[in-house]
Amino acid sequence: MNGPETRGKPVLSHAELEAFLRAEFPQAFNGASGLSVEEIWHGRARVRQAYREAFVRPGGTISGPTMMALADVAMYIAVLSAIGPVPLAVTTQLSINFLRRPAAADLVAEAELMKLGKRLAVGEVAIRSAGGADLVAHATSTYSIPRQQDG
Repeated sequence: MNGPETRGKPVLSHAELEAFLRAEFPQAFNGASGLSVEEIWHGRARVRQAYREAFVRPGGTISGPTMMALADVAMYIAVLSAIGPVPLAVTTQLSINFLRRPAAADLVAEAELMKLGKRLAVGEVAIRSAGGADLVAHATSTYSIPRQQDG
């Protein structure tokens, strides 16, 4: 992932993004979900999932589905930061590698687009335990961008 020097201005503000997510996806973006958008740039996003005991699977680690959902959400937000509020942009591929056991802490995902075309966006997501330097998971993902309707 590139450094801060490549972070440009997103096509929608943080407030516009959060209002869109609350309106379009109230089941995931509400006060009880524990999801929060920490920062967005053009084609990049940092998203936090608050730690919950309910996410812990047998063996004492945060479940894979929790990390996969966070990776998908972070990638979607990175896509929106580059194309604007498009509710029908959808995941067409998601691959994740679980690298090490996450701490019993919030998870922080950083997503970055590697390629943005007219119909597809490809990116990667790095997930870390809050306060940790080591990756706990790494995902790659492709999103399909719907054809824009001429108005």
